[in-house]
Amino acid sequence: MAKKWKQKIQRWLTKQLDLPEDVMMDFPRITMVGQLHVYIENHKGLLTFSDKEVRVLLSQGQLLVKGEGFVIKTIWPEELILEGKIEQVLYINE
Repeated sequence: MAKKWKQKIQRWLTKQLDLPEDVMMDFPRITMVGQLHVYIENHKGLLTFSDKEVRVLLSQGQLLVKGEGFVIKTIWPEELILEGKIEQVLYINE
């Protein structure tokens, strides 16, 4: 119940202060550059990595990226830059 109140307060503050929702609500931000790069912000960790599939933990669910020739260019506690031929990006709500 406390979690729901926290979310309601965060949403109210976001609207009142005109702040970006992704920052206040801990939403992920995913930016793609063509089929070559994916930039993921606000992730909670890397779950699996191979040259054809990457699974990233988010605050609510997971992000699955499928393709070929994946290389992690940069990984920080909350940011990830993935390079390769991207074929699919799927949001898994678990």
